[in-house]
Amino acid sequence: MSLVKLNIKGISYSQTQNGAYALILNEVDGDRKLPIVIGAFEAQSIAIALEKEISPPRPLTHDLFKNFADRFDIVVKQVIIHKLVDGVFYSSLICERDKIEEIIDARTSDAIALALRFQAPIFTYKNILDKAGIYLKVNPKKEDEEDTDDGILMDDLVASELESESPKENLKGKSLKELHDMLDEAVSSEDYEKAAYIRDEISKREQ
Repeated sequence: MSLVKLNIKGISYSQTQNGAYALILNEVDGDRKLPIVIGAFEAQSIAIALEKEISPPRPLTHDLFKNFADRFDIVVKQVIIHKLVDGVFYSSLICERDKIEEIIDARTSDAIALALRFQAPIFTYKNILDKAGIYLKVNPKKEDEEDTDDGILMDDLVASELESESPKENLKGKSLKELHDMLDEAVSSEDYEKAAYIRDEISKREQ
């Protein structure tokens, strides 16, 4: 299976969904986005790593891991999002010490927070992106104005608060066509949290 490189487009949040954030990964050589719902602590840790000028007074858990790894000459070489089951993404850290490679399982949010600290690339398999990726129509003028240094769109780091209704609505009674229409609408309005929820429901039915 071929690997597809991803970078981070931004993080969106919603006060209506307590503790719910959507991390948006972007296909490097394509137009698909991969939304992943993460917790508040991980969202904060990722945001701090993206905003390099922000330095917490005491190390966060992911900073502690990085400091520990540096002390013992352990390097995270890359992160691979290798599995998607019932809407849950599974990831691995590819680590190296003394030229010996080890693979460590990790939650995707933790893996990405560490990838940023080690400046390690993030990958997923093509079949996962085919299954869970969504297309987003981008305004070309706005895209030209955005800062694309290292593929990270800093202006989108924390998006506007999501105004749409709760994504946790009951989707069981919806047909696949209705779900796809709802997905298109959520993507058009940039409601990534809701889009991820609908996409997961579609994936369950199409297995």
